Amino acid sequence: MYAITDLQLLIHTADTGSLSQAARILGILPATASASLKRVEQRLNTRLFARSTRSMRLTPEGEIFLEYCRDALALLQEGESLLSSSKDAIQGHIRLSMPSDIGRNVLLPWLNDFQTAHPDVKFTMQFSDRVADLFRDAVDVAIRSGKLSDSTLVSQQLAVGRRVLVASPDYLDRRGIPSKPEDLHDHNCLLFYLKQGLFNQWRFQNGKQHIDIKVQGDRMTDDASIARQWAVAGAGIAYKSWIDVREDVRAGRLATVLDDYCREEIPLNAVYPHRNSASPTVRALLVFLRTRFDALENENVRSKSGRLK
Repeated sequence: MYAITDLQLLIHTADTGSLSQAARILGILPATASASLKRVEQRLNTRLFARSTRSMRLTPEGEIFLEYCRDALALLQEGESLLSSSKDAIQGHIRLSMPSDIGRNVLLPWLNDFQTAHPDVKFTMQFSDRVADLFRDAVDVAIRSGKLSDSTLVSQQLAVGRRVLVASPDYLDRRGIPSKPEDLHDHNCLLFYLKQGLFNQWRFQNGKQHIDIKVQGDRMTDDASIARQWAVAGAGIAYKSWIDVREDVRAGRLATVLDDYCREEIPLNAVYPHRNSASPTVRALLVFLRTRFDALENENVRSKSGRLK
């Protein structure tokens, strides 16, 4: 691992163009600074600086590594500040975008708890299944369900859920319980739109074999929470995240079917434009949410009730 002094030395050397000047800033001997730089370059097996008699300038590889050094030190400083500060330091306005169903039914009460603990925090919340553009929209952090495609954003995984098929007991009494994915052709499937379009191609798994079923139904919506409400009302079968429907299942309003075939994982991530755009308050919020999701996962492992095979 790199010592903090190693990273500071690289940054000061790049900023001043002089290893001896960087050593003076850090209060270390020039020989110690030279040994530090040599140790880092040997570890990377790369020259970070091109030396001349008058100055030192970064190589292309050094330019790349320097940005990571700056980010690493910034993160450490923010972490120290967060741990050493009081709760009163967690404050400010956070603009959040989140999927409609998990936002209303899971995140909203948790965000209320966070504000109770930190009353100087203000939230603006957007509940929508539309993918927010963090570079254009007024959004600081977006919670996104599913695999990420935009590599320009910084992401932190909050949880990994899985899809489940759910329907009300009344619907299953009337229409029967499907025993294999192909039986869904004879059922009314409740559809909603994802960023790729209408979510009507449902994937299941039988051992190592994937089974893709194109389903249809008489109801479609751009709000996934409506599909869950339709399922509770007995209108058909929905393919939803377990996190979204777990309370309905436990209360008996919904039951899961074809559990042995439902293994598609759905990662849930928090994304923001750049590491430096995540304030200590944002970082504290993400730690809080990960803790809640971890507790939820432990609870799910202990409880397997309310499911129909």
